[in-house]
Amino acid sequence: MFFTYLRRELRRRRKAALVVASGLALGIALVIVVNSVSNGMGKAQDKVLQSLYGLGTDMTVTKASTPSASGSQRPRFRFDARGDDDTQQSSDRVMVQGFTTLGSSTVTKVADQKGVSAAVGGLSLNVLKVDGQFTRGRFQQNGDGGSGGAPGRAGGGSGGQPRGEVRGGGADFDVNQYTVFGTDVTRTALGPLTSSRITSGRTFRATETNAAVAVADSAYAEQKKYKVGSTVTVKGVKFKVIGIATADSGDSAANLYVPLKRAQTLADQKNKVTTVYVKAADSQQIDTVKSAIQKNVSGTTVTTSSDLAKTVSGSLSTASSLATKVGTWLSIAVLVAAFLVAGLLTSSAVSRRVREFGTLKALGWKSGRVTRQVVGEAVVNGLVGGALGIALGLAGAYAVTAASPSLQAQLGGGTGGGGFGGGPGRQAARTVEVALTAPVSVTTIVLAVGLAVAGGLIAGAFGGWRASRLRPADALRRVE
Repeated sequence: MFFTYLRRELRRRRKAALVVASGLALGIALVIVVNSVSNGMGKAQDKVLQSLYGLGTDMTVTKASTPSASGSQRPRFRFDARGDDDTQQSSDRVMVQGFTTLGSSTVTKVADQKGVSAAVGGLSLNVLKVDGQFTRGRFQQNGDGGSGGAPGRAGGGSGGQPRGEVRGGGADFDVNQYTVFGTDVTRTALGPLTSSRITSGRTFRATETNAAVAVADSAYAEQKKYKVGSTVTVKGVKFKVIGIATADSGDSAANLYVPLKRAQTLADQKNKVTTVYVKAADSQQIDTVKSAIQKNVSGTTVTTSSDLAKTVSGSLSTASSLATKVGTWLSIAVLVAAFLVAGLLTSSAVSRRVREFGTLKALGWKSGRVTRQVVGEAVVNGLVGGALGIALGLAGAYAVTAASPSLQAQLGGGTGGGGFGGGPGRQAARTVEVALTAPVSVTTIVLAVGLAVAGGLIAGAFGGWRASRLRPADALRRVE
């Protein structure tokens, strides 16, 4: 009897049921879209941070550079042109980039901390190369070579443009600056190279710990006309390019990647690293692992992805703020309004059915049975609204993903860092462009169904309360 009566009443009152369901559908659809866009913002931000950290890295351990250490990195070159003819000369200066070095033993110490799944060290270097023709006289390069400058360009960064002069002669020379990252070829699952994919050639082999081989970033390789098999000379050492890597998002971590041991030799930093990349055994315990490292590995700075996230600015940050703050409150407001309207409409519908319910009570229906009938109708309306809301929400999320609006994220200028572009407190700003998507998770769908049921129950509560107050005499008064 319950389902028969329910089916008949829903068919007879289709328009009223559709109004209630539509209100709930609007609120539920908005919740789905806002949640999906927020998820997309989170994924976009993760993608941006991975371009710094590399895939699978939960935190980095570094040591901030000191003023004295920075001062010791001022590159100076001296060239002598002897004889009457022009002399072709070249000189490289390899400098540690941005950080004070840590002993390689730090990697082992970090790896031994509770909650650490893996740790690997890397050495970030900046190479300043000066070459050209010098006539009689002496050329001296002065000043800071700009260790924080843009890869592949002379100067820039905090130190300004490299300066040179020729005393007692003339010169025609070029200054080229680029970055080199020493990676542990025996453990390539962590570190910045994992945020790039090999698009030509191959990556390092575990046996190439001291081999003169290099992987070049695709943008830098295109600029310098490098390809697999090309030779790159760094401080007199000829490295063979074995692979070309393309960054998955934004700029690459370095222009060239070489085996860690080779990088240490180039910079005269035996058994030294600038950054330790750490993967936690449990992503939910990252803060605990961070605290353990800070406590047991003194003199280091531990930076997590959440720390870096605080330095992200640009349209990505603005859109994320709107989605999480304005979008959330708007969703709540619309849902409250939808629930309230659904309840009032249901209560009003019960009032218009006074004669019907009064007659049923006169025939022997108890108040509880009438109330259950009203609540049942409201719950069905809520489920219909939920189905419509899920359909609208999925359509909205699909539209956002199909449009894929481009967002920009600016990184740097904050504290901490992944080891690229400058030390803590003086990171070089970089801009990464990402496409926004709106993935709909199973959790979001479950939430939508829950809201639909809740909306139906709230509407049913309004209607049930009104129906429970009806008396058989109400039907008679309505007839009169």
